[in-house]
Amino acid sequence: MDSGSDKARIQEIDSREPRVLGTVPTARRFEAPEFIRNWTPEERHAAEKRLKAKIDLRLMPMIILMYIMNYLDRNNIAAAKLAGIVTDLNLKGSEFNTAVSILFVGYLLMQVPSNLFLNKIGKPSLYLPTCMIIWGAISAATAGCKSFGGLIACRFMLGFVEAAYFPGCLYYLSCWYTRKELGFRTALFYSGALISGAFSGLIAAGITAHMDGTRGLRAWKWMFIIEGAITICIAFIAYFILPNFPRSTAWLTEEERQLAVWRLDEDIGEDDWVDSQHQSFKVGLKLAFSDIKMYVLTVMLFGMVASGTVTNFFPTVVKTLNYNNVDTLLLTAPPYVLAVITTFLNSLHADRTGERFFHVTIPLCIAMFAYILAAATTNIGARYFAMMLMVPGVYSGYVVALHWISNSMPRPPAKRAAALAFINAVSNTSSIYASYMYLASASPKYTVAMIVNCAMALMAILAAVALRIILVRLNKKLDAGIFVEGAINSGTTEAGKKGFRFRI
Repeated sequence: MDSGSDKARIQEIDSREPRVLGTVPTARRFEAPEFIRNWTPEERHAAEKRLKAKIDLRLMPMIILMYIMNYLDRNNIAAAKLAGIVTDLNLKGSEFNTAVSILFVGYLLMQVPSNLFLNKIGKPSLYLPTCMIIWGAISAATAGCKSFGGLIACRFMLGFVEAAYFPGCLYYLSCWYTRKELGFRTALFYSGALISGAFSGLIAAGITAHMDGTRGLRAWKWMFIIEGAITICIAFIAYFILPNFPRSTAWLTEEERQLAVWRLDEDIGEDDWVDSQHQSFKVGLKLAFSDIKMYVLTVMLFGMVASGTVTNFFPTVVKTLNYNNVDTLLLTAPPYVLAVITTFLNSLHADRTGERFFHVTIPLCIAMFAYILAAATTNIGARYFAMMLMVPGVYSGYVVALHWISNSMPRPPAKRAAALAFINAVSNTSSIYASYMYLASASPKYTVAMIVNCAMALMAILAAVALRIILVRLNKKLDAGIFVEGAINSGTTEAGKKGFRFRI
């Protein structure tokens, strides 16, 4: 833990550098490559601008597109309910809800091992598309299910394989962008889920209206087949586009590679991913689990994801407005479109100001209001207004919280990879129990679900308060020259600027 104890103060910053036992370690001195030192500030700015544009163009569109399909393949079962899957498979009682929740059991089991493996091999350009091909095939195969047991098996395996992608990409982005750049890129990445939420309803509405019975197949079967096939095609394209990590990316020049690596070193004060020999499963897990910040972040993210579980059943909730199935699916789109806009604006402002706490908590307060309103009335206008606020309220702050993890636990990369995966895995356990709060018997208000969602949002706010207090105290230690683990560049530079500080 970052306790500031005597033991912490004498920890070795870098085993390659000698130190005198019992002394307080000083910040490791980094020196930029010679060609960077010779640049004027204007030349450095122009070179970084060109580099970021090149990285953005190659990396961001593909991972966003992949995440659209990841989220679509995971949540299309909600639309399939309105397209006939319940009657065709003769699902009874809570069996459909179990089919939704079982995915997150597989999702939970695989996240930490997957992220540590990705960090170890250093080949995201191969690992992520391969996982995508597998989950696309499983998604398409769901169309062949003929019973509850078959559906359960497909959903479990889908979650098991899909688990690699989301925490893997969060770690992946943190290996390419500095802390001040990461927020907006995380928002861009997460827009894939929100865009998927918007378009999944439109796609499902089109398939339900025009393909039900085509070639003897029900609309829900076509939904799984078409979306799974698209996923596989995109994955094959990704093999040729995605880079690995900055040190090992062939389409950057040698000068660009050195600049890409130096930007990250300079931002934190310590090397990031070097090679597979420097990545230790055991060390990464030990460092992550010995840091109090990871547990506070876990509680915060759990609360946020738990409060947003309504999105797993959003078509079902919107159906309580008593429109037909096609219109219901169309009405699911506007809240996600609004969420895309608010998420971008909130994350962009968080990056520009460097502030995290209020960018997380204010949207959560809006979500709490939406849940209270939804539980308090059956008025159609008021309920749809509440639904319009639910998705933006949760996810505008959630995206900022995601890159607050990387900001709070930046180095070493094995620790960051383990923390991102563990926090995301635990936070998604809420989706296992949340499925049973949206049974047909709870319609139309889903009062218990809305109360629980509201309580979870409040829990996330309280955890954010605790994290802010911890980070403020750590920054005060850094200001006093006291060593804090994970804040290697904690001194003052020759230019008089402070080194690493936690963003609050």
